[in-house]
Amino acid sequence: MEIGNLRIGRYVIVGAMSRSGRGLPARRLVKKGQSSVQQAENLNKGRSMPNNPRLLVVDDEAGHRMMVRAVMQDQGFEVLEAANGAQCLEILEKERVDVVLLDMKMPGMEGIQVLERISRMQARIQVVMLTAFGSVGSAVEAMKKGAFDYLTKPADIEELKSVIHRAYEYQRLVLDNSRHKPGIGAVQARVELIGQSRAISRVLELVSQVGPSEANVLIQGESGTGKELVARALHQASTRKNGPLISINCAAMPAELLESELFGYQKGAFTGAGKDKPGKFQLADKGTLFLDEIGEFPLQLQAKLLRSLQEKLIQPLGGAREIGVDVRFLAATNKELLEEVRAGRFRHDLYFRLNVVEIKVPPLRERMEDLPLLVNHFVRLLGQKNKKEMRRITPGFLESLAGYDWPGNVRELENVIERAIILSRSDALDVRDLPESIVQGGIKSGPEPEHEDESLDRAEKETLERALKDHQGHREKTAQALGISRRTLQYKLKKHGLTKRTY
Repeated sequence: MEIGNLRIGRYVIVGAMSRSGRGLPARRLVKKGQSSVQQAENLNKGRSMPNNPRLLVVDDEAGHRMMVRAVMQDQGFEVLEAANGAQCLEILEKERVDVVLLDMKMPGMEGIQVLERISRMQARIQVVMLTAFGSVGSAVEAMKKGAFDYLTKPADIEELKSVIHRAYEYQRLVLDNSRHKPGIGAVQARVELIGQSRAISRVLELVSQVGPSEANVLIQGESGTGKELVARALHQASTRKNGPLISINCAAMPAELLESELFGYQKGAFTGAGKDKPGKFQLADKGTLFLDEIGEFPLQLQAKLLRSLQEKLIQPLGGAREIGVDVRFLAATNKELLEEVRAGRFRHDLYFRLNVVEIKVPPLRERMEDLPLLVNHFVRLLGQKNKKEMRRITPGFLESLAGYDWPGNVRELENVIERAIILSRSDALDVRDLPESIVQGGIKSGPEPEHEDESLDRAEKETLERALKDHQGHREKTAQALGISRRTLQYKLKKHGLTKRTY
């Protein structure tokens, strides 16, 4: 499928992604009437997954199974379904499965019982648990019994994709004995740092200079600026690019769980530790370990992390001896770590050990000249994702985006573009497809990365309100139009306080 050039006011954006491996987009703005370059084909497809990865979704709710199937098939997975634990075990006896997404509460055999049976059947299968908001404690207990991770229902789509990909990566790198095969790692797709501004060009220059070295790098920037993309670019530019890039979010789990995930544990280390489990350090051997949200790393574990960085040695929980690891370290934070050091919340020696080279990723408001390129990128990518081809962008649409302050940075822009594509009634993106807050220019303010979710929630609420009005408040039709289950819609309506009186 070929995608035509996008028109923005008096200009046409044309070009194809660079094949140089650096991920720098070869795009430009040209006036209408100038000759076009060959159009990009199948731009920004989802990552290619070798060997037909297979996901088994085990959930008694048919709507949720269908949602997961739709999302993960677009990610390159072959998806099987089971409505209960017995069906799950029957499928596993007959079929090859890489990852199981397993509901905690089902009629008959509960998820924890199925997990125990799976652990006895095939150790190579990775299990991700699904749990209600009030049952997170049970999910953590399941992780201690061998589950790879857990998600709360209704599952956030981006989190679902991320966790399933990581589970499959874990299965390939460790349990299928494939860790050292060329090209296998946490990053399969081309790294894309979109932009040509001086600010982003400086970042790219540092990546090309620092990437081939063994230096630890601290990536700083507000939430949503693309710090993980910089980490991927550093890995791709390194001599370790054929090894794994393993990421861990230091803010996503309590200290006890973070310690076991990072350093691993041996059989019998705690109740439920029925087998050895390597940690992220061991998974990243001969590759790169990316410590995201390092500013949230628990103070009580920082001395242990420091020793591992200095000596390249780790001691799994319950282990009697240390294990050597060959790892390069990258870390990212949206905090001012020096302020954390002064406040006594972060060790100064750990800070200096991590910060051999610092790369600061600029916020979107400081690189607004990149806005047309970013808009073009997201319109193509998200148009393909949502199966809507957008041929034109009106001048007013781009002007409204340029007048906004973007406290949520590039991630917020992506969210707004996707919303506009979904709500657009034609093949042109216009001002009417934008949230009122964007059209009015928003509140001009300084960086407030901790409040990024507020803008995303606002956009989600406006999307729900408009969809409900379009379908006269009919919830079933609204859920179908939005591509979510009725149960997920009900949850989101309750979350945003939307009742029949409001729509």
